Amino acid sequence: MKAGWIAMPEHLGGLAVLASPWVLGASGLGLAAEFLADKIAWVDSVWDGVHTFIRPVGGALLALTIVDPADPAWQIVGLLPGGSAALLAHGAKAGTRAVVNTSPEPVSNVAVSLTEDTVTGTMLVLAFANPVVATIIAVFLTVTAVAVLLVLRRLLRRMRPARAATNRFHMEPPANGGVS
Repeated sequence: MKAGWIAMPEHLGGLAVLASPWVLGASGLGLAAEFLADKIAWVDSVWDGVHTFIRPVGGALLALTIVDPADPAWQIVGLLPGGSAALLAHGAKAGTRAVVNTSPEPVSNVAVSLTEDTVTGTMLVLAFANPVVATIIAVFLTVTAVAVLLVLRRLLRRMRPARAATNRFHMEPPANGGVS
């Protein structure tokens, strides 16, 4: 849009504000902060916690801008899936990161973050080159994100009884060494 590589469709004129130097500058700062925060264990979890309230709203508002403003019913139809998809993707990312942060070594955190960065960049390029294929892959990734969340939920449920049983049978040694 800004560079003239892609012509803006007429019905998406509201998105022209995204080409503003101020918006691009703020986006660049956000990108740098996201890139750095994702590489540091536990900082990424705090970052994701804050963004739990930001990303779904952003996804919903972005979906809202691509729908014809003359028909509020279709705006709501676009708003709900946009926010829901953003929330699902964010939940899968944050949940995966919470699990990765429990590993004792720092390499897995950086590897997962770089993989996320690569997938995001690839999907962006693919969306410009072939939107249909990008949509199919995005739907597949959304379904995968839901599956990851369900598996994580099931794992957490299975871990709770095991912890309770371990704590129930764990006995402290007598304070005097067992001598009465």
